[in-house]
Amino acid sequence: MTLNIALLQLAACGNDQQANLEKGERFFQWLKAFYPRVNRICSVCVGAYALAEAGILDGKQATTHWEYSQQFQQRYPLVKVDTNPFFTRDTNIYTSGGVSSGIDLALAILEELKGPLFTHKVARGLVVYHRRSEDHTQESIYLDYRNHISPNIHKVQDHLIEHLSEDNSIEDLASLVAMSPRNLSRVFKEKTGTTVLEYLTLLRLEFANTMLNNPEFTIEYIASKCGFKTARQLQRILKANRKGKIKES
Repeated sequence: MTLNIALLQLAACGNDQQANLEKGERFFQWLKAFYPRVNRICSVCVGAYALAEAGILDGKQATTHWEYSQQFQQRYPLVKVDTNPFFTRDTNIYTSGGVSSGIDLALAILEELKGPLFTHKVARGLVVYHRRSEDHTQESIYLDYRNHISPNIHKVQDHLIEHLSEDNSIEDLASLVAMSPRNLSRVFKEKTGTTVLEYLTLLRLEFANTMLNNPEFTIEYIASKCGFKTARQLQRILKANRKGKIKES
């Protein structure tokens, strides 16, 4: 039985790195033999030393903790070291910088497997922000417009994400957070920089684009699941998005 993801953290820190590497020769041999059997293999922080020592990173782009990057490059000249991103991906090999970057890496892999909406829910449960590396530069609507600390607006945003196919009238949303419709519209724009209607449209468009990747879904089905009145309306908004301007719900 093979593993879908092999997550490795080599406990090698400071002056103990060399000793740990020498003692781990049998492990590195096993790792090199096991690697072809996995779909994804990942390292966190200085765990990249394990992958490099096994020869898995030869000719590959990788990252590690910035403090050890120069030493790492000297020891493994065949590895293309890049310490700028939180994490890197080269084919099916993932490496992350510091320990906390391992969370970003795990969320990125989860997004590949389950999609951005599911990953947003997991990240929210972990009380973390899903950051992206230079290899994942696309914006995330599930995190955009969140640079505020208003609990009521966060609650409205979460509700919209989880109820895209519903009507989501401003009256219902205002009732959800015990605000007047007029006050909610004002505060939402003040905190997020966009209107409730525009934000909802962006959410629906993001989900529609995700569903469009599945050839089994018809445009009519996608439109209904995303809260658009008709397939024609969805197609019109998709076209507007390509031109860089969306105002319609």
